[in-house]
Amino acid sequence: MSESLSSLDVVVSLAKRRGFVYPACEIYGGFANAYSFGPYGVELRNNIKKLWWKMFVNDRSDIVGMDGPILLHSRLWEASGHTTGFNDAMVDCKKCKKRFRADHLVEEATGKDMEGDFPAMNEALRLIPCSSCGANDWTDARQFNMMFHTSMNGFSGDVFLRPETAGAIFVDFKNIVDSMRVRVPFGVAQIGKAFRNEIVAGNFIFRLREFEQMEIEYFIRPEEKWEELFEQWLVLQERFAVSLGASTDSIRRYEHPKEKLSHYSKKTIDIEYKFPFGFKELFGLACRGDFDLSSHAAASGVDLSFRDPETGQSYVPHVLEPTFGLDRSLLVTLCAAYHEEQLEKGSRIVMKFPFALAPVKVAVFPLLKNKPELVAKAREIFDMLKTSFVCEFDDNGNVGKRYRRQDEIGTPFCVTVDFDSFSDGAVTVRDRDTMVQERVSVSELSSYLSSRLG
Repeated sequence: MSESLSSLDVVVSLAKRRGFVYPACEIYGGFANAYSFGPYGVELRNNIKKLWWKMFVNDRSDIVGMDGPILLHSRLWEASGHTTGFNDAMVDCKKCKKRFRADHLVEEATGKDMEGDFPAMNEALRLIPCSSCGANDWTDARQFNMMFHTSMNGFSGDVFLRPETAGAIFVDFKNIVDSMRVRVPFGVAQIGKAFRNEIVAGNFIFRLREFEQMEIEYFIRPEEKWEELFEQWLVLQERFAVSLGASTDSIRRYEHPKEKLSHYSKKTIDIEYKFPFGFKELFGLACRGDFDLSSHAAASGVDLSFRDPETGQSYVPHVLEPTFGLDRSLLVTLCAAYHEEQLEKGSRIVMKFPFALAPVKVAVFPLLKNKPELVAKAREIFDMLKTSFVCEFDDNGNVGKRYRRQDEIGTPFCVTVDFDSFSDGAVTVRDRDTMVQERVSVSELSSYLSSRLG
């Protein structure tokens, strides 16, 4: 988190003002912690996905990609345990009718983790007032399944919006093995939407009911020394967090205690980031054993073992699962990039995005809007650059105001065309982070920007 960032509120305000994130359906009063990603927000999201895909798919020879559907067969969720086991503890205030996560409410008030222990939670709730109305009159805590239920024409059973992307990877495991000639160890990566009917969503885009995951299922031999691979994946996840702009001292590891692990997990560790509201989960890594493939093989009757073409050995691979949240990654990038700086004259807010993630790479200005020759020359340079970089043309207000606007967008370089450009064939290039201005020949401008942007 940037040292300039004292509160999440300033990021929320800037995100709306500058077109990164808008509250969804705001003209109707908003809708249940839903958000739209504006023109700069969608560019930032796409850049994060491109960075992730390059790092974990394109730059590796042992990982392939896929894109599964959101609506999947209900038997998949029965086999994975989501139909009966994907639950949270819910409690309602009888007076104001607000709904809460019971285990979170109790842990915040007492410091004790009582997840799964409903009698203990109900006993503790007797002493905890409602944070909304102050009353102390609760319903009993109860199980609440977080999957969104829908229906489909021509299908008589239950249909759910997927609560995670992994299911599609497991049920297409055999197809990928047959068509791609992969060899264990190998991974399958996927980026896509998932849906969880969270009891309480909040902290801006940190916890959403509709969110996007970047997920890998990495298949290994049962006898593989998984601990070494597990550590390697943790290091890669931390490296990706740093590539988002996070400092090394703003991330930490949290290992789930053994008594809280899922029944199939040998080990689960979260990579946590220090958000303005504290350290919270950013990425997760779990050693899932052979639970998923074995469960789907048993439920479907289809053999999902892998046969080694060299040794002839057949086995059900075990799985390491590194999971990344796209929306939380974007929030990290916004928080880490936010800086407030005092200048000799006034101050500025600047989003110091890593260059690879910046929504706009180059902004092009004419010095004056009311001089057609300047505007025409600036348009010519803009047209030249836009084929290589994401560019923005800006002639609104004086140059100082344009610099401040581009600072808040996070644009690394601003190019200004002035009257001297006609005589010396050069433009002024201004650096976002240092604010240093340099005169660069138009003929060398593209190569100059390429070298600076990497």
